[in-house]
Amino acid sequence: MSQPSQGPQQIPVVVLAGFLGSGKTTLLNHLLHRSGGTRIGAVVNDFGAIEIDAMAVAGALGDSTVSLGNGCLCCAVDASELDVYLERLARPSTGIDVIVIEASGLAEPQELVRMVLASEHPGIVYGGLVEVVDAAEFDDTRAKHPEIDRHLALADLVVVNKLDRAADGERVLGLVRELTDRAAVVPATYARIDPEFLFECRPSQERIGQLSFDDLHEHHEHHEDHESHDDHESHVGHESHGDHTGHLHAGYDSLSFTSEVALDPRRLIAFLDTRPEGLYRIKGYVDFGPNDVRNRYAVHAVGRFLRFYPEPWANADARLTQLVLIGSGIDASALGKELEACKSDAPQADEHGMWGVLRYVQDPEGPSEGPSGEA
Repeated sequence: MSQPSQGPQQIPVVVLAGFLGSGKTTLLNHLLHRSGGTRIGAVVNDFGAIEIDAMAVAGALGDSTVSLGNGCLCCAVDASELDVYLERLARPSTGIDVIVIEASGLAEPQELVRMVLASEHPGIVYGGLVEVVDAAEFDDTRAKHPEIDRHLALADLVVVNKLDRAADGERVLGLVRELTDRAAVVPATYARIDPEFLFECRPSQERIGQLSFDDLHEHHEHHEDHESHDDHESHVGHESHGDHTGHLHAGYDSLSFTSEVALDPRRLIAFLDTRPEGLYRIKGYVDFGPNDVRNRYAVHAVGRFLRFYPEPWANADARLTQLVLIGSGIDASALGKELEACKSDAPQADEHGMWGVLRYVQDPEGPSEGPSGEA
């Protein structure tokens, strides 16, 4: 997929939650080690469990921020400092691509989610609530912490960890799916999930000087775009990404959709309003044809959160719709057919057709769709 030539460059802020021992910090370490050249701003309540010994610590930005060898930054904060560090990490000078907040010791996950959604900082956007659960201890955890049911209902992605230790992992997976609200549920051991679920993995660049995680840990690039737009009016491709490296035990499904025919805004909103369980992320660009001839619309959806960003077409841009959908257990073929049904070659605009889309465009003076941006 092409990269935006202009328009907003908002940094996704992912909230990582889970009760003690579920594997949150292990998952955060895994993401840091396998960032694929992506610069992560990690917000934690202490550095103790982060594997700083595996990093080339390059310096500090204040007493509670360390700069890691792969360009990542790690901040030790409490809840009162969160806004300060989000503002710091979102500065263009940091070069951060994604921010991950580990919720342990900070606040209830819904409070952190609310803080991110309510933020008026133009440089960040909600990137989802990821809840990690221990499959082997799930029943005991629910007995001790009944609020876990509420956390699961709020989650956008649930990582069911330590399945190798669970005597009845399939029952636990089924129960977790019953407790979630449309979330993607992925099984894992050692908290190893594919980072593509959460952020773009950029190809590693050759670095001179300090070692990075990518130097210390072998990384296998596996997600390439094979699309060709030259001879086809539209293209739908789907893949299942499994255990490519021998370490990532949670596969995911993805769908690539490209169309030279514009999409009908009403049909697309209807598709987005009914997106199925397990469809975690949607990203890309939409051409609404005569409904807005000046702009293409970048789309960012994670879980139930949805936002559109109009940005002017460049003269050199081919007027294409290009979307990628990522999820777990999704029917990529059926989703492709639903997107095909959103195409429209109507020569004239629908007078009120864009109203549904514009609900999810953030007003420069404040969110026009309410604080959540949820569909």
